[in-house]
Amino acid sequence: MATSTPRAGAHTEGRNMGNQKPRILPWLVWQLDQGQLEGVSWLDPSRKRFRIPWKHGLRQDTQMEDFGIFRAWAEASGAYIPGRDKPDLSTWKRNFRSALNRKEGLRLVDDRSKDPYDPHKVYEFVSSGAGDFVQLDSSPETNGGSSISDAQGDLLELLDDMSLAPLPGKGPSGLAVTPECSQPLLSPNLDSLPNMVPQDNPLRQLLVAEEQQWEFEVTAFYRGRHVFQQTIFCPGGLRLVGCEASDRTLRWQPVILPDPGLSLTDGPVRNCVRRVLDCLGKGLALWRVGQHLWARRLGHSHSYWAIGEELLPDSGRGPDGEVPKDKDGEVFDLGPFVADLIAFMEGSGRSPRYTLWFCVGEPWPQDQPWVKRLVMVKVVPTCLRALLDMARVGGASSLENTVDLHISNSQPLSLTSDQYKAYLLDLVEDMDLQVTGED
Repeated sequence: MATSTPRAGAHTEGRNMGNQKPRILPWLVWQLDQGQLEGVSWLDPSRKRFRIPWKHGLRQDTQMEDFGIFRAWAEASGAYIPGRDKPDLSTWKRNFRSALNRKEGLRLVDDRSKDPYDPHKVYEFVSSGAGDFVQLDSSPETNGGSSISDAQGDLLELLDDMSLAPLPGKGPSGLAVTPECSQPLLSPNLDSLPNMVPQDNPLRQLLVAEEQQWEFEVTAFYRGRHVFQQTIFCPGGLRLVGCEASDRTLRWQPVILPDPGLSLTDGPVRNCVRRVLDCLGKGLALWRVGQHLWARRLGHSHSYWAIGEELLPDSGRGPDGEVPKDKDGEVFDLGPFVADLIAFMEGSGRSPRYTLWFCVGEPWPQDQPWVKRLVMVKVVPTCLRALLDMARVGGASSLENTVDLHISNSQPLSLTSDQYKAYLLDLVEDMDLQVTGED
């Protein structure tokens, strides 16, 4: 089978007069009949059932040919012009899926997108044959108002991405792993919406859902001396402060760093640390929104941050940034962590980094050992540490079949190594990450 991706716009039936956007069903039938796109083919003589390759972008064996059908539709629909637009594989795939979901004459009958050897989806025309759609759906698409079925398709697409409901009969956590099954019929009939939600990805439920609280382990060092450690759930986030009189009307839960007089004997150093803590004022806030962690400085003490190893703050390479004053600054994105975790499971050798280090009141310790800094604070999202532990041992099955991700309202999670990796790949696709190394 050919491995090159033909230009979708080369077909005269794919484009109508005036460069109008083609209808996807006759365009798709023509692509299937041509058989020039890798993995896109009819499955039965009646030309009703066909397959589309559906590989996750961060698999090691991914090639551009695996996205041929998505790119071809992006070109045919005018969403991508080679040489002008930057390739966007995740958007191509999402737009193609959305276009198919909006069609009443098509249904998804088998979702094998998580198959480790041949990830694909099987669709079926629900009329007497593919030829009907060449006749019935041949008018060009326009930028006019959407039909009712298009709007319903958008709603179904949104539900598909959000995975709002837990698995039926599995309790409130929805964490039980069940065998993979076929995707339900993607019909525009709103009466069937309760049955449309696909199997939940437990990692998405736990890591990204806003209602779930992450647990944070906070450790403080004064001049390199370990002086404080606390592990807490914070509904609205945490706030590092230097005294109990700090403003408690703020939404972030205060974490009070100890008085240096309890641990430091050097008078000048003790006084300098105390001054840094006093200048924290209302504190240094840290909180989560979806897959991101955000920070904000509320007082006078400047703070610099970096993502480092759990034991060391990577002081030699400098900070990732300074926590902004009185405005939100992103300090962590779950997406790159999950991508690095998958690469680690596939043998990259480097563990993903997940520990936040803050240097408070002084410049980042780039030119001297970090233990010389007056106040260093380490914040570990314990769920990310647990995810890495699972990857190191090859899945929770090696940890007496369960692992606690240290997330509120969750039950211990049990996954095999293959299930774990498949859920990580699914999570990456939802986060719209680009394929590593893409120009």
